[in-house]
Amino acid sequence: MKNMLSMLLPRRHMLVMASAFALLANVGPAWAADESPDAFIKRITNETLDMIKADKALRNGDIGKIIQLVDSKVMPHVNFRRMTALATGPAWRKATPEQQKRLQEEFKILLVRTYAGALTQVSDQVVVVKPLRAGQEDKNLVVNTEVRGKGDPIQLDYRLEKTPGEGAGWMIFDLNVLGVWLIENYRTQFTKEINAGGIDALIASLAARNKSNAKPA
Repeated sequence: MKNMLSMLLPRRHMLVMASAFALLANVGPAWAADESPDAFIKRITNETLDMIKADKALRNGDIGKIIQLVDSKVMPHVNFRRMTALATGPAWRKATPEQQKRLQEEFKILLVRTYAGALTQVSDQVVVVKPLRAGQEDKNLVVNTEVRGKGDPIQLDYRLEKTPGEGAGWMIFDLNVLGVWLIENYRTQFTKEINAGGIDALIASLAARNKSNAKPA
């Protein structure tokens, strides 16, 4: 079964989503607690586009290196539990801790392998961060950006939340390319799987897709 997002978005737009997912890999372990959300996105996009352009192994789609970067750099700065829970929908609350753990693991692998190949196309793209809309809440705040390169500009938005307490900072939990939100897209797929066979069927389906994606082309 093809991934629905790959059917909805042309390859150039898949590249933008891939870049957005990969750019998080260069976020450092610390940030200013009072850093504005738009400044946060501007900093990490500029730093990481430079990193991708300079890293031949990453641009060549080295899965091992990409997974290593995701594990060490991405996960601390993405609320992946919330992302998976939102994509799963109401069934998430009924899942056991072990089922939730397996869902997160398989979903992460799916995202990494889906977008890794598109990284080979990163070349002259630049990201322009648009002015932040006033009146947004810290638990569901959207930063709008535009990716510019060859062809028409591409809309790319980030949904963030502000973490409270010591070490407070911004966490990303959703991405949007041209009006297609990642969570909404996957929720449609996941709901069909869950309705057909429950949480275990969804886990099995994701595992099968990941196994298929891992095979050499």
